[in-house]
Amino acid sequence: MAVARDLYEILGVPRDATEEDIRKAYRKLAREHHPDVNAAPEAEARFKEISGAYEILGDPAKRQQYDLYGSRGGPEAFPFGDVSEIFDVFFGGGGGGFGTRRRTRRRTRTERGEDVFTSVSLAFEEAVFGVERALSVEVLDVCSTCGGNGCRPGTSPTTCRVCGGAGEVQDMRRSIFGTVMTSRPCTTCEGTGEEISDPCETCRGYGRVQVTRSVPVEIPAGVSDGLELRMSGTGNAGRSGGAPGDLYITFRVQPHAVFDRRGQDLFAVLDVAMARAALGADLQVETLDGTERVKLDAGAQSGDVVRLKGKGVPNLGRRGRGDLFLTVQVETPRKLGREEKKLLERLEEIRDRSHGDGPSDGSAGAGLRHPGTLPPPAGMR
Repeated sequence: MAVARDLYEILGVPRDATEEDIRKAYRKLAREHHPDVNAAPEAEARFKEISGAYEILGDPAKRQQYDLYGSRGGPEAFPFGDVSEIFDVFFGGGGGGFGTRRRTRRRTRTERGEDVFTSVSLAFEEAVFGVERALSVEVLDVCSTCGGNGCRPGTSPTTCRVCGGAGEVQDMRRSIFGTVMTSRPCTTCEGTGEEISDPCETCRGYGRVQVTRSVPVEIPAGVSDGLELRMSGTGNAGRSGGAPGDLYITFRVQPHAVFDRRGQDLFAVLDVAMARAALGADLQVETLDGTERVKLDAGAQSGDVVRLKGKGVPNLGRRGRGDLFLTVQVETPRKLGREEKKLLERLEEIRDRSHGDGPSDGSAGAGLRHPGTLPPPAGMR
């Protein structure tokens, strides 16, 4: 018989992981392998394995019992084929002892609906200021023909012919402890003791049908790329009157052509003509809030930073906004007209005279200095 994988290994967490670590690992893996978003053939089996591991490790009492069992040699020492068999033996009412048996509690058909995971793409401005969207989501809804019980109208579930209504069946198996009597939920009735002999034609006995639902979402200002929003009760409908699952929406924010976001602050480069940088100027720049006035002092240098307070990204869920930082980049013209060249040559002569006689080889005003914290050239990084 195949050997079950260690439950901590399935969720990818260490044995000393906290409850929060386990919960985060489960949610991440569930999003990746949920059959609704992953069409790979093995996705459903992997999702069931992940869910089974979380059902044990996510419950402190069951986790403690599993850890105790593992301390006697680890899961590899026990010939169980999968997570469900471990659960049956140790937590589901299975063999509590050598040749003894403990009855499992009969399940009901009422089950909470599964969570649904989706993502939405946002323009940069939509993420900054918030937006209302109507998302089209594939979910399981209650069958309108049978009302969710899975039976043809006018009929009802019958006693399971396999387990006789007990909801469980028993197995004998050998382990390092000897012969163990185990009980497991009946697969025919899923542990409920009842089966649907005359299923509904619309839902084929499942009680739920797949529908496309339009979900209005109010996306708050300040969301960032990768942020997840939980909408309670908007996932798959529960079975036989069970509570619905939740909808998890992951935001994918498109980058902006001008602004770079770092937390709640925005950064951009302010290109300034050489003459304006030297003389100073009142500039009009386009921000996410519209046109803003920027005062540039005379003698501005490349690398100078202008800060516009409150022109960044709103703080999510609270008041206030980040700032906008503009890094000055002085533009030196590459091609000069005849008149422009004469003016610059005249400017050079005036500056040379004002700073004393310089060499006649054109090197006046040039000099070296320590680079300090300047980044290295691109080719040397």
